[in-house]
Amino acid sequence: QVQLVESGGGLVQAGGALRLSCAASGSIFRINAMGWYRQAPGKQRELVAAIISGGNTNYADSVKGRFTISRDNAKNTVSLQMNSLKPEDTAVYYCNASVTTTLMSTRDYWGQGTQVTVSS
Repeated sequence: QVQLVESGGGLVQAGGALRLSCAASGSIFRINAMGWYRQAPGKQRELVAAIISGGNTNYADSVKGRFTISRDNAKNTVSLQMNSLKPEDTAVYYCNASVTTTLMSTRDYWGQGTQVTVSS
């Protein structure tokens, strides 16, 4: 089994910054990609940012230039630095990882979610 544990999040005023972190642990053979999704009330879960093992990144248009995703392959962690936050960034943020386990099974795993609230 693989576990993803998130930290960070909270309440911040518009224009402020927050940093989310996620650590993966368990029966990990290889982490193929890691990323962050978010889900606002009444909306579908959407991709915020992702990073693959080679370092290539992908961002939602709405966060480009404001958010930065980074990864520490040695520690199996991924972080999301969120700057210039807007009220529309308010959502529950979920860590995601595509993991190949030591049993050579590959699937997506999810964290429990962390609330980010941006006040205007």
